[in-house]
Amino acid sequence: MSLDLAITHRFPGFSLEAAFTAPKGVTALFGRSGSGKTTIANAIAGLLRPDAGRIAVEDTVLVDTAAGQHIAPHRRRIGYVFQEARLFPHLSVRRNLLYGRWFSGGGGRAGTRDDLARITDLLGLNALLGRAPGALSGGERQRVALGRALLARPRMLVMDEPLAALDEERKAEILPYLERLRDEAAVPILFVSHNLAEVARLATTLVVLDAGRVTTAGPLIDILADPDAVPALGIRDAGSVLTGHVITHHADGLSEIEVAAGRLLLPHVAAVPGAHLRIRIAAQDVILAREEPTALSALNILPARVTSVRPGNGPGVMVRLNAAGDSLLARITKRSAERLALAPGVSCYAIAKAVSVAPMDIGQS
Repeated sequence: MSLDLAITHRFPGFSLEAAFTAPKGVTALFGRSGSGKTTIANAIAGLLRPDAGRIAVEDTVLVDTAAGQHIAPHRRRIGYVFQEARLFPHLSVRRNLLYGRWFSGGGGRAGTRDDLARITDLLGLNALLGRAPGALSGGERQRVALGRALLARPRMLVMDEPLAALDEERKAEILPYLERLRDEAAVPILFVSHNLAEVARLATTLVVLDAGRVTTAGPLIDILADPDAVPALGIRDAGSVLTGHVITHHADGLSEIEVAAGRLLLPHVAAVPGAHLRIRIAAQDVILAREEPTALSALNILPARVTSVRPGNGPGVMVRLNAAGDSLLARITKRSAERLALAPGVSCYAIAKAVSVAPMDIGQS
């Protein structure tokens, strides 16, 4: 199920002119605060009427200002999950979840028990059904909010910064459930975030916004490895995503992961051998060498070939590498690039410390 959006809207001091097409899967709207992400989410959900434009989910036109069409929010079947869970404090978790059935069409009664069992299992909520919202952690409350939205049987799920109010421990708790939701729920998701680590773990498509304009849009893996996208993503957040699978777990606490160009050793990954992963490696954590290094503390050394060298405004350059078909980014100084004579076609080795990849940067693929 695809989303087609082309809208304009103006507020005092800010104008939005955005257009993109999102295929099935998880589409992330990424950008700094004030870039227009929530405005787009609200327009899709029907909480905001754009000044002009058209929004369609598959063959259903939600908004077409030229034709005077505007489907009411409660008839759009858009599940909306906010930064705060917004649960009813006087209702149990079970009753909060079942509240969503009334918006699933036709009273929502048919199949409710089956749906409830499936969603509580998907989101790990079975042990929480009798509790009150006040007795839940932040991550648990967000899982209940997700379940309530899914029980409304939405044609699309919109999640507006759902992890922003959580600390790192609660984020680590809920991210695996979001990955399961992505892979098993078969509901297209629009995920709004300004956190690139979250986006890299969850999204299949990336739409980057800056000051109300779409600067780039396309497959996430391609955009993250594109040096031209770095200014919009942020130099310190720039990095690429590799996919691989778990080979084994070693007694010293390291997990061995096979990727296209070789094998990586990373701090223990909570995944069984054979599990498929996506691994985000920050560009600033990649070191380059023209010859294969020896007597080095860094454990991860992948052969690669330079595809481009892009200078920045300061002393740094962004080097894009081809590592057996995977794209890698390395952020080094211009002086280093000149000393190594890096240019398209040059062979080299990409080096990364095992401990430079944080648990947050490793997710199920």
